[in-house]
Amino acid sequence: MTEEIAAKRLKTSPVVIGTHNGHFHADEALAVYMLRLLPTYRDASLVRTRDATKLADCHTVVDVGGEYDAAANRYDHHQRTFDTTFPSRKTKLSSAGLVYMHFGRAIIAQRTGLPDSHADVTLLYKKLYADFVEAFDANDNGIELYDPKSLNGNKKRFKEWGVTLASLVSDLNNPVDDPLLPPIVPATSLDVSMNPQAAEDSCFLQASDLVGTSFVRKLALAHGKWLPARSTVIEAYNARLDTDPSGCIITFSGGGVPWKEHLYNVESMHPDNPKILFVLYPESEAKDSRWRVQAVSVSQDSFQSRKPLREEWRGVRDTELSEKAGIDGCVFCHASGFTGGNVTKEGVLEMAKRSMVD
Repeated sequence: MTEEIAAKRLKTSPVVIGTHNGHFHADEALAVYMLRLLPTYRDASLVRTRDATKLADCHTVVDVGGEYDAAANRYDHHQRTFDTTFPSRKTKLSSAGLVYMHFGRAIIAQRTGLPDSHADVTLLYKKLYADFVEAFDANDNGIELYDPKSLNGNKKRFKEWGVTLASLVSDLNNPVDDPLLPPIVPATSLDVSMNPQAAEDSCFLQASDLVGTSFVRKLALAHGKWLPARSTVIEAYNARLDTDPSGCIITFSGGGVPWKEHLYNVESMHPDNPKILFVLYPESEAKDSRWRVQAVSVSQDSFQSRKPLREEWRGVRDTELSEKAGIDGCVFCHASGFTGGNVTKEGVLEMAKRSMVD
């Protein structure tokens, strides 16, 4: 029966997306934008209401209605019994996660030009959820970033909520008339003369654009930069003994490689090999580019290096650094020892090798 209802709605022209009116949140703002990335919804109109009769006429409804039924295009998560999560994750879904779980592969295939069965689409599908969408689910469901039971009384040193996408969406619930901000225009789901919530709908659409374009940018970077870097990191890891017999230093022939996540993944597949301590790469693609050495952190989210550059070099530059290190061409060593520079590849390699010696 639900399949028949969905098919009937699909034939309706134009397609209408429904969500609730009133105070809006980041999850439904993202859900609506993601749907509109697909051909079926590209020209869809939007109705923001809690009127069950109006919602019943919508092709797709998100974040309202008390129903989760993908066959009927109903994606609410507020039901008492709702406990759906993304595959292999533990965070309960919001409307953003529900829409992404069902439409994410199609969106990625649409944006990248790959078939949705392609292995790269699967990688991007998992990455975009973990890196972007899951935070929307956690925020809307009131899930703490840290498990309070594991904190042992530790406190955060600064307030992170002031610059999250969710907080910026929340700000848009309170429109401000300022010449530096976009005008509050009646770009609404219904004709302004028939819609008393025109200004509110306009703010919602601004919020949807804010989170939606951020999602598209994340996807574009993951597809254009992160995914190609995977093979680059694997190649460098496999050639690590060519860089240094210790097997603890790898070299990239080009700069700008987003290597960290890939390196930890590669290392996890080779647990018996020595950990990589230093990464070498040129600062630019120029033939005479200077080179960088960067210490690998103990984990992806840590600022602590597995093996920082030598303590006596830290905060020292140029000739003074070259004299202290006994290495020609030194440019700098960061005060924390996590990175340094030299005019040549051979120079940064020597900086890394000497730092491995206690």
